[in-house]
Amino acid sequence: AVEKQIHELLERQAKRRERRAALESSRVTSIQCTLDTIFPGVLHSGTGKPRTLGVAAAENASQAPALPPVFEISTRNRFAPLCETESGTVIVGDSIVRYIRATLAKGKVHTQCFPGARVLDVSAEIPAILKDGESVGAIVLHAGVNDIKLRQTEVLKRDFSSLIETVCSTSPATRIIVSGPLSTYRRGHERLFRADGLHPSRVGAELLSDNISRTLRSI
Repeated sequence: AVEKQIHELLERQAKRRERRAALESSRVTSIQCTLDTIFPGVLHSGTGKPRTLGVAAAENASQAPALPPVFEISTRNRFAPLCETESGTVIVGDSIVRYIRATLAKGKVHTQCFPGARVLDVSAEIPAILKDGESVGAIVLHAGVNDIKLRQTEVLKRDFSSLIETVCSTSPATRIIVSGPLSTYRRGHERLFRADGLHPSRVGAELLSDNISRTLRSI
């Protein structure tokens, strides 16, 4: 019985060796077929004996087929052109524009509020606001209410000219819209102003926002 078991174990071991040899042969054949596909006619000599890849490639470099072209995959955002062509609008002014919320059919409207600012103060902020002039299609300038109380009309006109020149030199392609300054409180228009008679109320801010929005959509 012991001899029978030994004989069976030897047979199993022989079969395993045969299977391993078959697997290794199959693997070599598969690799050879793959290389033949990439380098046809290069890896075999005239006698049909295989040669090493390095020697074959060196001896037949002039006969080897060109490698397939390498294609570059673009990673550019396909929505980028829409962002580049969509120019926004900025409203710049004193505290009067604090609650102005204008809208456009396309693009965004941003409000830059500088409480207590005079016309030249707004002019000084323009370079920082329009540092990326290509993305600003239009600018709404609303200032002057803090200059009117000084009753210096000629000075105010000169300051407005300086403000417009600053915008033009900073971003020549940006369209300029001058808004205001608003008149102060008048009898019969109480609901448009706050108690100070200077700043627009919620209703007044909505009315001014609507007027600016309609102007922007018409240009």
